[in-house]
Amino acid sequence: MRQAALALLRRAVGSDSADFRDGQWEAIEALLRRERLLVVERTGWGKSIVYFLATRLLRDRGAGCTLLISPLLALMRNQIEAAGRIGVRAETINSSNREEWLRVEGALLRNAIDVLLISPERLANDDFLTRCLLPIAGRVGLLAVDEAHCISDWGHDFRPDYRRIVRVLQALPANMPVLATTATANNRVVEDVQQQLGPHLRTVRGPLARTSLRLQNLRLPSQAARMAWIAHHVLRMPGSGIVYTLTVRDAGNLASWLQSRGINAAPYHGDMESAERQALEERLLRNQVKALVATVALGMGFDKPDLGFVIHFQRPASVVHYYQQVGRAGRALDEAYGVLLSGAEDDDIADYFVRTAFPTLEEVDQVLHALRRAGSPLKIGALQQRLNIGRGSLEKALKFLLLESPAPVQKTPDGYARNPVAWTMPVERIGRITQLRRQEQARMSEYMTTDSCLMQFLSEELSDPEATSCGKCANCRGEGLSAELPQELAEAATTFLNNVDFPIEPRKMWPSGVTFETMRGRVRPEFQAEVGRALCRWGDPGFGELVRDGKQQTHRFSNRLVEAAVRLIRERWNPQPPPEWLTCVPSLRNIGLVPDFGRRLAAALGLPFIECVRKVRETAPQKTRQNSFQQVRNLEGAFEVDPSMVRHTAVLLIDDMVDSRWTFTTLAVKLRQAGSGPVLPFALADTSREDGD
Repeated sequence: MRQAALALLRRAVGSDSADFRDGQWEAIEALLRRERLLVVERTGWGKSIVYFLATRLLRDRGAGCTLLISPLLALMRNQIEAAGRIGVRAETINSSNREEWLRVEGALLRNAIDVLLISPERLANDDFLTRCLLPIAGRVGLLAVDEAHCISDWGHDFRPDYRRIVRVLQALPANMPVLATTATANNRVVEDVQQQLGPHLRTVRGPLARTSLRLQNLRLPSQAARMAWIAHHVLRMPGSGIVYTLTVRDAGNLASWLQSRGINAAPYHGDMESAERQALEERLLRNQVKALVATVALGMGFDKPDLGFVIHFQRPASVVHYYQQVGRAGRALDEAYGVLLSGAEDDDIADYFVRTAFPTLEEVDQVLHALRRAGSPLKIGALQQRLNIGRGSLEKALKFLLLESPAPVQKTPDGYARNPVAWTMPVERIGRITQLRRQEQARMSEYMTTDSCLMQFLSEELSDPEATSCGKCANCRGEGLSAELPQELAEAATTFLNNVDFPIEPRKMWPSGVTFETMRGRVRPEFQAEVGRALCRWGDPGFGELVRDGKQQTHRFSNRLVEAAVRLIRERWNPQPPPEWLTCVPSLRNIGLVPDFGRRLAAALGLPFIECVRKVRETAPQKTRQNSFQQVRNLEGAFEVDPSMVRHTAVLLIDDMVDSRWTFTTLAVKLRQAGSGPVLPFALADTSREDGD
C-alpha cells in the first residue's frame, strides 16, 4: 500500500525521486485504519497531500467522498488543482461559483465526486445541508478539517462557524476517519480541539522551525520610514514575496508608493472581487510581480514554495499570527527573508481588533429585545430601523447568537426570530478570551524586542518540544539588514503620504424604509453629489494631526491646511467642471469653525464664498448614529438652502469631517433642487472606519 501511495505522491509533485516527509505516510496509514487524527506540522510540510492521498486510497476501497472544510477560497483553488494531478475529482460549492452548484450537487449525489470542498460558513446554509450534506451523510468516507485551530476559542484565528463542524460530526458515520490539520496550535489549542472533536482524536506533532528563514525585527515608528525602508530593500531580496499590512487602506497606499518608486507591486485584500484576487495570486506564483501588498486575506492556503520574502509593515496581533504568515516564505528555498517592521500605530490597531471581536452586551440585549417585541421575524433592514447599531456590528451579533447553544435566535426565510430558550451572555468566556488576546499582544511585543533566537521564540510559543536556536536569524548572527535609510527616500515617502487622495464616493441608494424629500430607493442621478475628496485621515501623522488639533485644541484650522487643500484641488483632484463658488456645512455647536476655513479656502482659490445653507435644527453628532437609516433620519429637516443665493454653476461643498457621507448626500439633493450646478464634496478629514482584510 505504501508503494501505491508513493507512486501517487510522485505523480502529484511531478518528481520520480520524491519521498514522503517524516510522518506523512504514518498519517495516511492511520486514516486507512479509520482513526481520527489532529496533525500539527509546520507550514509547507504537506498536510494537503495527506488527505488527498488518503482520499484516493479510501475511494479505491469503495469509500464515499471526502468532505474537506477549508477557510478560504484561495485555499480551495490551490487544492482542486493539486487533487487533479493524482486523479482525485475535487469540486467546490461556494459563493463565487453559483452557476456550478446544480452540476456539482448532481455529481455529488451520483457519487461522482471524490472530494467536496466547502467553507465552514456553508454549514450555516440550511439549503446546502438539506440538498447536499444530509443525502450523503451516511456514506462520507473522510472528514478533513484544514486550519483546525479555528475550532478553538483559544486559537489565534477562532472562527465561530467552525463550531458547526462539531455538530456535523454527530450526523456522520461513527467509524468515519477524521483528519484535522494545522500549523498553528499550542498545547492549549490542541487540548481544546481534542475536546471538541471527541476523545478518540490522536495528536501527531512535528517540529515547527523553518530552517530556511532569516528572521529579523526592526522598529521604525513612522509609516514614512517603514515605506522608505521597504522601497530601499525589497528589490535586493530574492524572487517575489508578500508585504503584509493590517488594513486595506495601508495595503493600497503602500502598493501605490512602491509603484511610484518603479517597483512592480500590487495591493491584495478582501474587498476585491474573487477573480481579481485569483489573477493577482497567479501573477505572484509566476513571479510576474515583485510583491503583493496584502492583508490577511492572502494568508492560510496560499502556497508558493519559492516565495523569497515576507515583510510585515505592522506588527500582527499575536506570535502565532506572525508564524502563520511569515511561514509562507522559503518552503522550497535554502534561504528566504522574514522581516517584521513595527510602528507607532500597531497597538491601536491590535486593540481595535480585540475590542470588536465580540458583540457588546448592550448590542446583544438590544437585538434580543427588538426580536422579542416584534413577535415575528425581522430582516436586517428592519432591525436597523429599530436599533442604533451599525450593519457590521448587527451581523456580528446575530452570527454570535446563532452559534450559541442553545441558540437564542434562529434564521428563517422571513428574517431572524427569537427562540423561546433560556440564555444569558457568556460574559466569563468572552472575558477569558479577551484576556488571552491581550496576553498574545504582550507576547508579540516581547518577540519584537527579544535578544534571543527569533525562530526558537516562535517555536516555543507553539509548544514545539524540539525548539532550538536556528543560527540564522539576525539575533543569532548578530547582524541583519540595516535600519539606515537614504535621506532622499525618507523625504519622498513623507511627501507621498501627505499627497494621498481619499475619494468621497457618492451615495446612490437611500436606506431601506427611508423617504427623503419624497424620494425612496435610488438617489436620482441629477441630485447625486459628484465624487469628492478628503484631504487626510483623521489623526494620521501630518495633516490628520493638524485637523485634530484645529478641531479639539485651537478651534481654528491652520493655514497649512488651507494651502494643502488648494494643492489637492488644483493639482491632484482638478474636478470637472471646476467649482465656481464655495459653500459649507454649517454647525450649531462650532458655529464659526468650518465657515472660517471655507472663507480662507475660497480666497486662496479666488472664488466667492456664499453661505446659502442654514442649519435650522440641532442634530446628534452623526458619529453617534451607527447605521444609514439612523443617520439619514438624524438629518431630516436639519438644513435649509436659500434658493436666492444659489448659483447655477458647480459648487465646492466644504465640511471638516466625512464619515457616513449622508450629510453631503442630503445637502447635494437640496442644493441641486435649489438650482445649483454639480456639487463637489470636500472634507478636511475622513473619519470612517474600515475592517482589516
